[in-house]
Amino acid sequence: MDRQNGQESGLSRRHFLAGGAAALGMACAGAALPADGAKAADKPLVAASAPLQAKPKVFYTREITDESLLKIYGCISQCMTGKVAIKLHTGEPGAPNLPPRHLAKALQASVPNSTIVECNVLYPGPRHDTASHRKLLVENGWTFCPVDIMDEDGDVALPIPDMDAFFDQQWGKPGAKGPFTVGNHLREIRVGRHLLNYDSLLVYTHFKGHASGGYGGSLKNIAIGCASPAGKRQQHGDGWIKGALFQEHMVEAAKGIVDHFSPHIAYINLMINMSVDCDCAGLSAAKPKCPDLGILASTDLTAVDQASVDMVYAMPEKYRKDLVERIESRAGLRQLEFLKILGMGTGEYELVEI
Repeated sequence: MDRQNGQESGLSRRHFLAGGAAALGMACAGAALPADGAKAADKPLVAASAPLQAKPKVFYTREITDESLLKIYGCISQCMTGKVAIKLHTGEPGAPNLPPRHLAKALQASVPNSTIVECNVLYPGPRHDTASHRKLLVENGWTFCPVDIMDEDGDVALPIPDMDAFFDQQWGKPGAKGPFTVGNHLREIRVGRHLLNYDSLLVYTHFKGHASGGYGGSLKNIAIGCASPAGKRQQHGDGWIKGALFQEHMVEAAKGIVDHFSPHIAYINLMINMSVDCDCAGLSAAKPKCPDLGILASTDLTAVDQASVDMVYAMPEKYRKDLVERIESRAGLRQLEFLKILGMGTGEYELVEI
């Protein structure tokens, strides 16, 4: 794989559509979408020595209401204890595709001892510093509860384990890295200091496209979203790297955060207003061409993002075309590939409709 230009690897998208394709086909058919979506050809790669385990559950509802959101949260709420951080994207000025705020309001009100959390961004704009960021929060309507800008008092480093020993075990001989990677790149990720004030992390994500990531799911919401500006630079690099290497950096950053909270971390992906652009694009974000599909939730990061990508690929061509092009042109599927390589899941899941 060409790490710099983001060309698609020898492993094509067929590897990312296994594990839930049949269930997703049924779900999409139930949502009145024609069944002409992409099909899986091969199963995801899993180390031969990996023990057999039950597939993680991904809960799904077609309804996008306060009531359905609270119901699906109830399926994953068992791991939320103590002080809970709800990580979501509050958006740039006038961001047209943000999910309705009443959903987040209902969720936050139902999660005891919870706070919405954000971090300042690396690029210039009103979210670059805490003072202007707080003004924007009011303008964008995030006034129903406190919002903790986690890097307001600086940042701290979370360790990312040296994965060399894992790679050796995964591929069977010392120094072997498999056909994918030369080893992990980051040894720490700098996050907002206030992240350490929380016992649990609820990752509430608007699933959509992204200019660098190809798509933004739960992985990006924690990897970039919990990182301080310094942590964002660690992932983007001084030269603003793109393609597969950027995806790997995000996965490693997410690993540091997941390891810190595990097992007190859960994920909700809203498949709504799925533009090819992130909510960080503000008013310039493209209009969505995909239909709204519903809400997914899981306690498994790889499973929830895998299921979300599978749903995109299962849509008819006329709906999925632009978003799939955005994903593949940025080597976005490398996110799922590298999550599996780092042992953060297999990508297989059981879809449970509620």
